[in-house]
This record gives sequence, structure tokens and C-alpha cells, in this order.
Amino acid sequence: MDSLDRLIELDAISRLRRQDPTLFGEDEADRELAAHSLGWTHIAHSSGEMVAQLRSAADKLTGAYLTDVVLLGMGGSSLAALVIGGVLGGQLDRPKLHVLDTTCPHTVDQAIANLDPATTLYLVSSKSGGTIEPNSLYAIFRGVANNLMGAEAAGQRFIALTDPGSPLEDLALAQLFHTLVETPEDVGGRFSALTAFGLLPAALAGVEIELLVGRARHMETGCDMDAEENPAAGLAAFIADQHAEGRDKLTLVTSPELRSFGLWVEQLVAESLGKDGVGVVPVVDLTDDLPQGFGADRAIVVVRFKDDERLAEWVPKLAHMAPLGELVLRDGYDVGGEFVRWSHAVALLGPLLGVNPFGQPNVQAAKDATAVALAGELTLPEPSGCTPDGVMLTFAGSLPDPGHNEPSLSAALGHALAAVRPDDYLALLAFLPEEPGLIGSLAAAVPQVSAAMGAAATFELGPRYLHSTGQLHKGGPDTGVFVMITTRDAADVPVPDKPYTLRELFRAQSDGDLSALVTAGRRVLHVDLPDSSAQSIEAFSHALLDAAGVRWEA
Repeated sequence: MDSLDRLIELDAISRLRRQDPTLFGEDEADRELAAHSLGWTHIAHSSGEMVAQLRSAADKLTGAYLTDVVLLGMGGSSLAALVIGGVLGGQLDRPKLHVLDTTCPHTVDQAIANLDPATTLYLVSSKSGGTIEPNSLYAIFRGVANNLMGAEAAGQRFIALTDPGSPLEDLALAQLFHTLVETPEDVGGRFSALTAFGLLPAALAGVEIELLVGRARHMETGCDMDAEENPAAGLAAFIADQHAEGRDKLTLVTSPELRSFGLWVEQLVAESLGKDGVGVVPVVDLTDDLPQGFGADRAIVVVRFKDDERLAEWVPKLAHMAPLGELVLRDGYDVGGEFVRWSHAVALLGPLLGVNPFGQPNVQAAKDATAVALAGELTLPEPSGCTPDGVMLTFAGSLPDPGHNEPSLSAALGHALAAVRPDDYLALLAFLPEEPGLIGSLAAAVPQVSAAMGAAATFELGPRYLHSTGQLHKGGPDTGVFVMITTRDAADVPVPDKPYTLRELFRAQSDGDLSALVTAGRRVLHVDLPDSSAQSIEAFSHALLDAAGVRWEA
């Protein structure tokens, strides 16, 4: 029986439409979790009043003084805004939207230097209100604003987006935020693209959210149709059928303007489905050329604009490499519909794969380890050696130490790559600044290494991935080989009223995830660079290419 027939047999579409929690397992805890997580299923149809309120608020806020909007958030509270801003933002007569979803001191210091609090609006975005990253970022930027403007005026530059009754709601009231926007309690973060988490920053950036939600509403209607005509059921069945055949590396090939959409899909798929030893591994293709080196574990979904002729020409070539599905968007506003299609598809994949798509237990494990690291009580594997140029190397988890007498970075990476078995994937976990001038060489190396190995390779930035693929890495199948990249930069930013600095938090998050990966028995190589200079990162990239046998020009 194929997956579409299974959905019909389960009456899955009708049960999802009715928000029936019994669709998601026999366990009472699973059903209770699902019962409190299904408020997104028809949110576009019921959001007319919310959209009007957000539009009115945005129009009032975008006065002549406002030049920038900065969203401080992580994961589901930030990625939809990142997509919408990237695809539809950038209008000259509207504020520039920045999504700050990192604790990297270098990146935050640059933001402090480049943003004027007097002309900036800060959105503190957190569903739970207790997430350490946005809370720390708020403390930093509120301190800067207080120093320049005074506490009362500074408070008017901040808006909170959070669930009712959260600690962030209490903070916003106590510290006199301009506005408190309540978000729906029955919509999980990664399913919240069409709530205020995605729509308020979009409206502030000049996006026609009415049109965006209209496209989503049209897709919701389609997702209520019978399985044979249902766009979400078709996508879910394609992914599940390929997974059953061992093609669990779901590779997204997108038009260049839609690459940020891949980050949103990556979180939705990995965090929802990567648990209980099961998982679909999302691979966001990073090359600007026709991808190469796909193995028998690949399935491809092309997401392209209708006028992307080059990608249209690639489709038949890609279809010869692996089973392929194609989604064609008329324009950027169709991402509203894609938020709906993929959310419904992933929910339907839950019963098809036998997992509850609404939990993320291993995300919490990494958070707990981070807290232990911040307290100075985390025990980590001892470094295995140091290269002549100061790169610390640690073989950890189930990746054995090769026992090099004189370790080299290229040899260490070669040992990690040799551990990639057929149908495994390589994951580069980089705690680095998200600046093209710094990480461009590494991003360019990843698809070359993947093609040379004939294995999927992903490139993840920390701490963003901790709220995304981090769940899959620890909770999914043991098919990943992980190379974690950190640095010993001295750059730092104080965090007001916290017992840690931003550099200490950034490092604790990498240490916490390293510990969680080791506890899960994963194969890990930790590469600790002396600094995050372009030279150090380029040297790492070249060593990675060497290890994969890829020739490069000096």
C-alpha cells in the first residue's frame, strides 16, 4: 500500500481538518500534546481580524523616524520572518528588516554599531517567553537604548510577541514596552508563520500581508480536498514513499531568491520528524550550479519561481539523479501558500512515519546541557591534539581517535569523512558569524565535498540549528557524522543583569550541543579554530576540500 492510500485508510485529511489528536498516536501524552498544537490548521481563514489589527499597528509604527526593524528571536519565532523579509522585503520606502537569531558576539557587536536605537524598532519574539537567546539579546539592546535615550523613551522602541501569561509578557508590562502582541497558545513555533510571529515583521517591512494570507487561504482550501487532489497529501505521500525506499535525504533545490525558504522547511521537517530513531534529513542545496554526486538515498523537491528558466531546464536532469517533485510559485507572495502546504504535509507525515510531529525532546536536552555549561559544571571530552597552527581537535562520541602523533587538520577531517558510511550524511555545525565575507569559502566548499563523497552534506550555523536540525541530529537515525566548528575569539559583549557574557553563552551553546551529541552516541569531530578570521575559515575550507580529494586553486 502506498502512502497516499494509507492516508485515505487513516482518514487522515478529515481528522487533521477536525484537529483530531488521536491521529498522532495511541499514547495519551502524545495526544495531549497534539491537542494543544493544532490551532494553525485553518489559521488563514480565521485571521481576518488579526491581519487588520497587525496592518493598522504597522502603519502607525512606521512613521518617518523609523529606519530599521530588528527581530530578536530563534527558530519558529524568527525563521518565517527571515523568509518573508528575504523574499518580499527590501522596499526603499519602508524600514529595513533584520532578523537577529544568533548569540555570536561579533555579529551582535556589529548590529550595535550599525543601528541607531532612536530610529530602530525591536521585536522581542519568543513563544515561551523564556528562551535564553532573545532574552539575552533584549537585555543587550535595551541596555544600549537606555544609555542613549533613557529608560522611558527606550521602552517605546520595544514590542513583545509571546503567548499569554509568559515571562516575556510580564517583562513587557514591567519595563513599559510600546506594545504587547499575544500569539496563539495552540500554535507551535515552527507552525506559526501565519501568526504575528511572521506577519507583524512582514507588515513593518512593507509586505502586503493581506495578499500573503490570501494565498495561504487558497492553499488551505486545497488542503481540505480529497487525498488525490490535496497538495499537502501529495507532498507528504511523495516524501513518505521515498523514505520507505531508503531515500531519506530530502534535497531542496530552490530558485536563488527562495533559498531562505529552505531554512524554514529545514526546521519544519527536521524538528517535526527527527525523533525516536526516525527522520527525514533535509538538505538545502547551496550550489549555484547543477548539483552533482547524488546517491541512492536522495529525493528531490524543486521549489522555483515560474520565470526561473534555468532551474526549469535543470528539472529533467535532476529527475535522472533521483525521484523528484516540483513546486512552482507565481511570485513571492506564493510563499504564503507554501507555508500552508508544507505544514499540512509534515503533520500528515507524522502518522505515516510513526512519530509525533509536535514534540522536540532532544532540543531540550541541548538546552539543559547549555545551562550546565554556563554553570561551569559540564564535563567535555578531552582534546585529542593541537595542530601546529593552533587548531584544537577533539574526536568524540563514537568517532574513534585515530591517534595521530602529529595531527593535521586535513588528516583529522579525512578521518571524519572516512566515517561516512553509505546512506550517511555529513553535517558541518559552524558557530561562526553569518557574514558572506567570512563563511563564503566554507559554504562554497560544502557542495563540492558532497559531490566528491557521493554523500549528502549540510551546513548549519549555530546556535540557529539548535532550534532546527538539532532535534534530528540527536533524536533521528544514527546516520550523521558531525564536524563542529568553533573559535577562540576574544570578542565579547556584556549581557546586562546576567551572570554570563555573550561569548560565554555562545561557547556554552556549542559545548552543550557537543555534550548532547556525545551522550546520544553520535560520531563527532570538534574543530576549535584560533579565531573567526577569513584566513582561519578559508584554511579550514581548504583542509576540508583536501580531505575530500577536491582540487582547489591556491
